[in-house]
Amino acid sequence: MNIEQLITENEGTIVDVRTSGEFMGGNVAGSVNVPLNEIPYRMDELKNLKSPLILCCASGNRSGQAEGFLAANGVSCVNGGSWMTVNYYKSLTPQL
Repeated sequence: MNIEQLITENEGTIVDVRTSGEFMGGNVAGSVNVPLNEIPYRMDELKNLKSPLILCCASGNRSGQAEGFLAANGVSCVNGGSWMTVNYYKSLTPQL
């Protein structure tokens, strides 16, 4: 399943790895903010979220770093890239 399908079909959890200040400036509705530097300390929390984790940030760079770390630690995840791209896909989700 590709990233667009994961998001539009409400699979997994969207995790934004930007700083809390960036997250407060705009984010994907329903996403969880876990800044990149906090990931190693919040592994239990991340492992308890609905998987796969769909990671996003400003450009896809930090979410790519997060994907590498999480995947190496057995967490099912994908790099969704920019939060604005993820937000676009989320806007395509049928509203119930």
